[in-house]
Amino acid sequence: MTGARDVARAIDALRRGWPVAVDSLLVLAVESADAEALAAFDGDAPADLLISGNRAATLKLTNQREALPTEPVLVRRGPGLDLAAAAAVADPALDLATPLKGPFRTAPLGAPEAARAALRLARLAGLLPALFIRRGAAAAAAEALVSCADVGSFGAGADLRIVARAHLPTRFAEKAEIVAFRSDGDTAEPVALILGEPGDQPPLVRVHSECLTGDALGSLKCDCGPQLADALREIAASGWGILLYLRQEGRGIGLVNKLRAYALQDQGFDTVDANLRLGFEDDERDFAVAARMLAKLGRAEIRLLTNNPRKAAALEAEGIRVAEQVPLRIAPGDHNRAYLAAKRDRSGHQL
Repeated sequence: MTGARDVARAIDALRRGWPVAVDSLLVLAVESADAEALAAFDGDAPADLLISGNRAATLKLTNQREALPTEPVLVRRGPGLDLAAAAAVADPALDLATPLKGPFRTAPLGAPEAARAALRLARLAGLLPALFIRRGAAAAAAEALVSCADVGSFGAGADLRIVARAHLPTRFAEKAEIVAFRSDGDTAEPVALILGEPGDQPPLVRVHSECLTGDALGSLKCDCGPQLADALREIAASGWGILLYLRQEGRGIGLVNKLRAYALQDQGFDTVDANLRLGFEDDERDFAVAARMLAKLGRAEIRLLTNNPRKAAALEAEGIRVAEQVPLRIAPGDHNRAYLAAKRDRSGHQL
C-alpha cells in the first residue's frame, strides 16, 4: 500500500509541475513545467529530454543503436532546446506550426528501466510522455520518490475490492444494481451495473471503457455511445447480465490526450496513428481489472458482448472462461466511418 501511495503522490507532483525521483532518475514533465521550474531543475547545465519511442519515431529519432524503435529516446539539450522547443517536441499538435525540429543529438539511456517507468508515470498522470531528466541528481530535490517496481505494479488491481453497492433502476431494466470498486493501486473507480435477476447461467457481459464525449455528449466521431446503449438493451433482453464500466478514457490515454488525438484526426491521421504520434500505444487499456471485477462478483464464466478479440483473450488469461463471444454491431455514420474502418483494419476488431 505504501508503494501505491508513493506513486499517487508522484502522479500528483508531475501534474503540478514538480520534480519526481524514479529510482536513479530525477524527472520533470515537459507539459506541466514552467520556465522557473525548468531553470531550477536545470541548475548549472541543461537537463536532457526523454521522449517515448513512438513519439521519437515520428521525429525520426528511433533508437537505431540498439535497433529498438519502441524504446525511450534520450535527447541531449543544447541552448536551442528551451522550454518552448521541448514542448514542440512533446506535442504533435504543434508539428504543423514548427515542422522543422532539431538537429538533435541522442545518447544512450543509461538507466532504461527507470526511463520506461518514468514515462509510464507521465502516462498515468494523463500527461504527454515527455520529460526533462537528470541522472544521479539529488533525491532531496524531488517532491516524491518512487521505485520502478512500484510504478510497474500501479493499477494492477490485486487489491481490488467492492466499496459500495445500491439499487439503480434504469430505463433498460428497472431491476438493476450498481457496484463500485476501488483499489489502492489505481486512481480510477470502475463500476459494474447488474441488470435483471442473476441466475445460474453465464451472464451476458459488456466490458465498456469510459468515453465522455460518446457516452454523455452524443459524439458522432466514435461508436461508444450507441455501443453502450445497445449493450444495455441486449443485456436486459437476455434475462440478466453485467456491464463493466472501466475508467479508461480514450483507450487508456485519458480525456485530454484523447482530445489531442481528435485534433490530429482532423489533420488526417486515423485513430491509431494519432495515438502513436502522441507517444502512446494504439491501445493503452488494461482489461485485467475487468476479470478481477467479475471474480469479486462471483462470476467465472460469461458470454462476452464484444467485437474485440483482445478483450476475450485478456479475460481468459486472467481465469475468466468466455463461453461465447457475442458481436455488437453498430451501423457506421458519416462522422465515424473512417474510425470504424481503422478499428477493423488496424486494431483487429471484428466489425
